[in-house]
Amino acid sequence: MLQNPPAEPGMAEEEVDTPALLVDLDALEHNLDRMAAFAARAGIRLRPHAKTHKSPVIAHWQAQRGAVGQCVQKVGEAEILAWAGVPDILITNEIVAPRKLARVAALSKMTNIALCADDAGVVDLIEAAAEAASCRLTVLVEIHVGANRAGVGSPAAAIALAERIASSHALIFGGLQAYHGGAQHLRDLDARRAAIAAVADTARAVVDGLAAKGIACPAVTGAGTGTFELEAASGVFTELQAGSYAFMDADYGRNRPAPDFRQSLFVAATVMSAAREGVAVVDCGHKGIAIESGLPLVHERPGVTYAGASDEHGQLACSAGTKLSVGERLRLVPGHCDPTVDRYDWYVGVRDGWVEAVWPVAARGMMA
Repeated sequence: MLQNPPAEPGMAEEEVDTPALLVDLDALEHNLDRMAAFAARAGIRLRPHAKTHKSPVIAHWQAQRGAVGQCVQKVGEAEILAWAGVPDILITNEIVAPRKLARVAALSKMTNIALCADDAGVVDLIEAAAEAASCRLTVLVEIHVGANRAGVGSPAAAIALAERIASSHALIFGGLQAYHGGAQHLRDLDARRAAIAAVADTARAVVDGLAAKGIACPAVTGAGTGTFELEAASGVFTELQAGSYAFMDADYGRNRPAPDFRQSLFVAATVMSAAREGVAVVDCGHKGIAIESGLPLVHERPGVTYAGASDEHGQLACSAGTKLSVGERLRLVPGHCDPTVDRYDWYVGVRDGWVEAVWPVAARGMMA
């Protein structure tokens, strides 16, 4: 069952029911514009990751600014975007269940769809799904670049898998998936630079090896909000997959330097108890805001710290001389934006203290 909309356009921000997912529209538009301008200057394609926003509305705003398509992690996310008219989608993941692959094949009739593989057996499954649907599916080889997740373990293995894909009448070789998730949150710039240099070296070795065999590599895609400038400067990446830049979060704020985007995503919360000195409680615990990447920050309230979370309660610590009142509204900055968004059915877009838009988090919970 959908959550009740916490707001309606035209009401004051102070009237929004809490907890609620707030988007500062000025900050969001600034972030979308800044990334689009960067990609244009760098001469690199931008394919933002929709696992962050889960919203065809935001996907279309990104497309209006030049994005070539969207990334997703799940078939369900791809379906939501495709049904809403997003014309080019990359599933940056291995899909192995035959039923899910049949859904991917069905999507190929309405959008350009691609997916990843790191094993010949997975390629066989994708090929069978394409043949059953009388379509051709685009497959990228995912290479292991240090994140200890999926990916072919060596350039030679990647080249062999690309040859297997290219030889199929039902498949199209789409390039390389080379995303280093762990590098996004390395705090030191030199550490991030070294990690992405190694990624680029691996990708370049595969591209060169393919060229030696007469196989063109249409794309080398990856990068995230913490490292996109490094991939763009590498000379080997052709596409950026950053997603969190649209919203930002407290964890990215701990990078040095932090990505140069504005915080646009907040959880609105209300003080529900202030009965004890130095302590207050808000109506947003870990069911309302993700804490696996660290506790949220209290936005623009010096002396107030989000100190702990239970299911429905957020415990705030107030420094000496700082007093919160019951009913007071606060904005919380999530530790991690992606899973925080997935807790809500509605975005509340605000500008200058007023609600301007309310729209659904359409791909929320699409885990299959």
